[in-house]
Amino acid sequence: MNAKTDTDDKLRERLLLARGHLGDRLMLADATMLEALDGVRALSLTERRALAQSPLTLRRFRQLSLERRKGAAANDARWSGSHGMLRAASGGPLQQLATDDACWSLHFLAQGAGWQIILKLAAGAPFAPRLMREQPLLRVLDGAGAVLLQGRLDGDGECECAWPCAAAPGAHFQQHGAVFGVEPAAP
Repeated sequence: MNAKTDTDDKLRERLLLARGHLGDRLMLADATMLEALDGVRALSLTERRALAQSPLTLRRFRQLSLERRKGAAANDARWSGSHGMLRAASGGPLQQLATDDACWSLHFLAQGAGWQIILKLAAGAPFAPRLMREQPLLRVLDGAGAVLLQGRLDGDGECECAWPCAAAPGAHFQQHGAVFGVEPAAP
């Protein structure tokens, strides 16, 4: 990125965040903005307009983004979920996805007419020792919030089940926002 573009971007950000107007109020819930930041779901057109037209909401969105970045940088053993997205396909069937934090991977194995989905915890994840010790119930969600896998990690840090959807994994993720999440399931 060149210095002029970087300076222009910073100036534009300052102008957007500095402007204010009478009667401005928070137009989006924190949960909605966090879902967008985490890649769980995209903001709708109405939500994007609300974000762009409300300096207060835009400032809150920026603050949540900075807090999220700071929390990820802390790299501690606490974990409340990881998210990832479908990347550009290589042309063949989808075989693997990884979360943005590189702590989880999803593997897809063709089995006859169906598929097997395998969730794998990276051994180097900062929270791996705790999850392996505590064995919490985990789930994998698609962009629409449907549960694709739910279970506990085995001794190898994996959990697997039959693929629950009619469409192949790649097509399914494309139809449901091209994002997924791994999170603790509610007990």
